[in-house]
Amino acid sequence: MGDKSVTVGLIQASVSPDMGVNLKNTVKKIEEAARRGAQLICLPELYRTRYFPQRENADAGALAETIPGESTGALSRLSKKHRIALIVPVFEKAQDGYYNTAAVIDADGSLLGSYRKLHIPHDPLFYEKNYFKPGDAGYKVFRTEYAALSVLICYDQWFPEAARICTLGGADIIFYPTAIGWIKGYVPEEGDWLDAWMTIQRSHAIANSVHVAAVNRVGAEGELEFWGSSFVCDPFGNVLARAGQDSEEVLIAELDLERNTIIREGWGFLRNRRPDTYGRLLEK
Repeated sequence: MGDKSVTVGLIQASVSPDMGVNLKNTVKKIEEAARRGAQLICLPELYRTRYFPQRENADAGALAETIPGESTGALSRLSKKHRIALIVPVFEKAQDGYYNTAAVIDADGSLLGSYRKLHIPHDPLFYEKNYFKPGDAGYKVFRTEYAALSVLICYDQWFPEAARICTLGGADIIFYPTAIGWIKGYVPEEGDWLDAWMTIQRSHAIANSVHVAAVNRVGAEGELEFWGSSFVCDPFGNVLARAGQDSEEVLIAELDLERNTIIREGWGFLRNRRPDTYGRLLEK
């Protein structure tokens, strides 16, 4: 490992209907990750609630919380205690509505800010536009004590533009907290969703010479079977660590962030960009 290394922890968990139980389970797993040397720890999307958007128009307001709020308060104290930075994805209640949000807490317990999911899906069993407003503040880079990072949430992971903007902003690592899985009894004609999910995120790592860490929930909820498979890959898409598909797991990986520069300089993907030819990307 080079001088610029960091140990990340991904909390792959199942989610119960009890928000209090989910918080306690998360605290226990964060403490395990900290004992195992993790410095940057990411929770899965909507870590504290079951995946309610699979119902088309449920009343989910009681599941939302503010930022700052109960989750960020409890986990800020834990962050300060263990000197760890945390990514905490929650169902956010804001003054102007509800968002699918990830709060970022630095190793001193301070709230660095939050990212609100920008790409909102609306498909059978993923009716997110009924619940979340799209983010209003663009893409962000959070400079924690251990590394500069960006957070993109679940459906954001299919869009290469988002990963590129985060990289250009200076992110060393892109974290993708996720809630994704198979629909029970459905065989997609286009192919293996899990393979595509891993492939697109590894591709973002390669195209941007940046580390990528994706963390998913696990277990059956309603008509969905979440496939776990949380993983971390290096800036050439090599998988450094991967969790299983069927059980909770605290995944730990040590990242050599100097590899970002080595790969970037060697392959020239950013140096040889042609933004003068990309104007059509801004067309609606």
